[in-house]
Amino acid sequence: MTLRLFNSLTRRVEDFQPRDPARTTMYVCGPTVYNYVHIGNARGPVVFDVLAALLRRRFGALAYARNITDVDDKINAAAAAQGVPISAITDRFAAAYREDMAALGVAPPDIEPEATAHIAEIIAMIERLVESGHAYAAEGHVLFAVASFDGYGKLSRRALEDMLAGARVDVAPYKRDPGDFVLWKPSTGDLPGWDSPWGRGRPGWHIECSAMAAAHLGETIDIHAGGVDLQFPHHENEIAQSECAHGGAPFARFWLHNGMLNFGGAKMSKSLGNIEKVHDLVRKHPPEALRHALMSAHYRQPLDWSDALVEQSVRTLDRLYGTLRDVDALLAQHGATADGAAVASADAAIPDAIEAALDDDLNTPQALAELASIAGNARVLRNAIAQGEASGTGPLQALATLAASLRAGGRALGLLQQAPAAWFGRGASGDDDARIQALVEERAAAKQARDFARADAIREQLAAEGVLLEDTPQGVRWKRG
Repeated sequence: MTLRLFNSLTRRVEDFQPRDPARTTMYVCGPTVYNYVHIGNARGPVVFDVLAALLRRRFGALAYARNITDVDDKINAAAAAQGVPISAITDRFAAAYREDMAALGVAPPDIEPEATAHIAEIIAMIERLVESGHAYAAEGHVLFAVASFDGYGKLSRRALEDMLAGARVDVAPYKRDPGDFVLWKPSTGDLPGWDSPWGRGRPGWHIECSAMAAAHLGETIDIHAGGVDLQFPHHENEIAQSECAHGGAPFARFWLHNGMLNFGGAKMSKSLGNIEKVHDLVRKHPPEALRHALMSAHYRQPLDWSDALVEQSVRTLDRLYGTLRDVDALLAQHGATADGAAVASADAAIPDAIEAALDDDLNTPQALAELASIAGNARVLRNAIAQGEASGTGPLQALATLAASLRAGGRALGLLQQAPAAWFGRGASGDDDARIQALVEERAAAKQARDFARADAIREQLAAEGVLLEDTPQGVRWKRG
């Protein structure tokens, strides 16, 4: 299989191979930790989590870095507004970010560099840019001279005048050119700052990522990824300063950009106030359903976010987990669980159709469709066995293989890795499960005694609690809605 990815730098889908066969490198822009992130900020981490797992399967060793920006004017403003030290803001929201990503099933990156731990590397990179004539000092600031880099604009493919017109660029009097951007800026006594050749100050946003990527992944990395909103100016500026600091060596071979989430007819954005925080959503909805919803459209396309989208993902996962639950139960009746149908091992083969979908520029909608197809085949065979239309060890072994394939395919997407009972019993204690089960059994007894009024009352009581009942040939099953 050949992995093909859309490279924003060349505007085409290209075969991907790592520069060093022994070590694939990937850098993803992480959060600025001054508040909880919104669900739009989670799309990249989820999609590129799928990519990281795919890269490991395909090429072996992967060095995956996702940074933490812990020095920024927004952080300073948040600390001042709350009357707390800056570290109180960054420590709190970095921890919250990690917790939220873990809830969505996003594995930690191999490397999580923090900007404040790389000040020496940042200063050294700026010094090289000044010495080579690509940057200049002015009034306590150091700025990158955009005119010194002929390749400026090659990622966004727009003229500098057009880029500046569409961006919020501070045209300060000390700039030689309106497009020049800050590498270092002075700090007053109440702001974080470090000693430098240009006085006490702090780094600009763009230089942080360049220095951290070089420190951990080298001068040229295989993949740099992030939201399409970062393409200009952040990624464009990263390219300029990195390539000028490293003698023209390419900064990143592949650039991947995920599309934005829309909410209420507009791009989800803190500045617009139309956001849904991950911190809140994981307490309102099953986190796995949020992850599923984020993968329901191709990563490069916009995604319309709504409660209806999440509810659809819940129903889809209900069906997939319901298939596994029913298949596991039937196999258990026939003593077939030893074949490994109930538990997918870590080395179970991921179905070729799902691998092929992901190799096609991370086509997660197609991969999800392949999961649904496997589940459909499993339901058909399971029903045939239950109804006596298929018998013997052959159909049972085929059913066990389908169940293992469904779990393995889910693993490639970070789905279907919990027990069906855990999915359907989400958010409940064992005592509450026992109480609900007792009511279900009482309802069954009432129906058998033809006390339909009591049976209906129990169903209505459970429905009011969000518990849905399903009458099946194997008895009554229940789940939380």
